[in-house]
Amino acid sequence: MADRTLWSYKDIAAHIQVQPDTVRSYRKHGLLPPPDQVKNGKPYWYRDTVRAWVASRPRNRGR
Repeated sequence: MADRTLWSYKDIAAHIQVQPDTVRSYRKHGLLPPPDQVKNGKPYWYRDTVRAWVASRPRNRGR
């Protein structure tokens, strides 16, 4: 069953242990997947989307 919990920049940053501005920069440079939902102009991602993205990041390949 898919996890439908929505994460903001702050939640993603806490998960990968960086500052929220770093996550914003990842999105600006096309490194973050497109948001799953946009509410009031703010992007949100499903937890499963973020976890799949983290697993596919270059430093995590082959682990």
